[in-house]
Amino acid sequence: MNKVVVFQLDYEQYAIPVEHVVSIEKMSEPTVIPHMPDYMVGVVRIRTELVPVLDTMRILYHRPYTKTEKTRLIVVSTEELVVAFIVDDAKEILDIPEEAIKQVNMLAYRQTPYFIGVANLPERLITLIDPNELFERLEGVKEIKEHMKSHQ
Repeated sequence: MNKVVVFQLDYEQYAIPVEHVVSIEKMSEPTVIPHMPDYMVGVVRIRTELVPVLDTMRILYHRPYTKTEKTRLIVVSTEELVVAFIVDDAKEILDIPEEAIKQVNMLAYRQTPYFIGVANLPERLITLIDPNELFERLEGVKEIKEHMKSHQ
C-alpha cells in the first residue's frame, strides 16, 4: 500500500506520498520576497520555521492560483528545504494499492520526471508526484535555497 495525501489542482487530482508531507495548513498571506522566481509567492512562518510558498498552479499550468476558502498549503520536506505547495483543496489521506499504480508513458515522463505514476482507481485517476523531483527541477530553485539559507 502507498499512503498518499490527495489534493485538487484545477480539475485534476494529484497525490504526494505521505512520508514527504509535514502538515497541511490553511492558506495564509505570504510575505513577498523580491527577486525570486515567479512561482514563489513569498514565505510564511509555520510553527517556528520560515517556509517558501510555491504556486503549484503556476508550476504545472503556467497560470497563477485563485485563492478560495478551500485553498491549502501542503508543507513538504524536500532533501534540502521544507517548502509549501499551494493547492486548490487538500482532499484526504488515501491508501493506494500497489497494483493500482501504473507507470507513466515514457515520453511524457522525460518531460515531467516528477510524475512517478498514475493511480487508476474505480472513480478517478490520481497523478502521483515526487515533491523532491518537482522542487529540484524548478528554474531558479538555487536562488530560493540561497535566500532561505541566508535567513535561517
